[in-house]
Amino acid sequence: MKLRIATYNIHKGVSAFGRKARIHGIKDAIDLLDADLVFLQEVQGQHDLHAENHTLWPQEGQHDFLAGQSHQAVYGMNAVYEHGHHGNALLSRYPIASFANHDVSDHAYEQRGILHAVVRVEEVDVHCFVIHLGLFAASRRRQIQALIQTIKRDLPAQAPLVIAGDFNDWSQRLSQTLYQELGVFEAFDVDAHHGMPRFSLRNMRNLFAKNKGRHARTFPAGLPWLCLDRVYLRGFKVNEAEVLKGAPWTTLSDHVPIMVSLELLTPAEAA
Repeated sequence: MKLRIATYNIHKGVSAFGRKARIHGIKDAIDLLDADLVFLQEVQGQHDLHAENHTLWPQEGQHDFLAGQSHQAVYGMNAVYEHGHHGNALLSRYPIASFANHDVSDHAYEQRGILHAVVRVEEVDVHCFVIHLGLFAASRRRQIQALIQTIKRDLPAQAPLVIAGDFNDWSQRLSQTLYQELGVFEAFDVDAHHGMPRFSLRNMRNLFAKNKGRHARTFPAGLPWLCLDRVYLRGFKVNEAEVLKGAPWTTLSDHVPIMVSLELLTPAEAA
């Protein structure tokens, strides 16, 4: 069974300081990806001021607007303010059996959550976690420990697992903890899953573009340098992974998205 997944921080669907609405361009670009699962961060569930200031602002939450008729959407509300709220979302072409949003806010100045959705893919439950971690290293470490505890407590030991989103981990210090505790690997970290992704010139470019030889550069969109966005996997093999640079992505958000083509392993292959 094959899956196409993407992760993307959409910057609330607006330009810097909210001057221009970009949500319609983001929808068009996401539709062209033809991804089965889309992990989204900084999704505006409601914003009364943008609705007043921008013509054609979606009447529904951005998660439902971006899902359209082709996908289901679930939303985890994290940051709440007077004129609205934003959080993480998952768009799925497959049925979503259940979902829950886990509050991992570490201090009063950052409201953070981890969205967990169980997606039924051809009779297999795939556990999807949408991540947007804090700006401080100590917060990120505690939030990752909360994620690990949730997964160990609530999931079968070998359940197929996708953890994707904006980790804000520019120092690349979190991966080894996730590898050791959860048995995952990151889609661009060839060493972590003991082999090359399926050969292509694009894959080779990705390998040489990685910061510190490990993860993909996704921020800032105009000249990606920092490795903030990740896809961690268990129970899958990677056929192809790429960072989507250039037009239209450089004009839609401050991050560029990651696209990964996966293949679900059989229990014997996963073992």
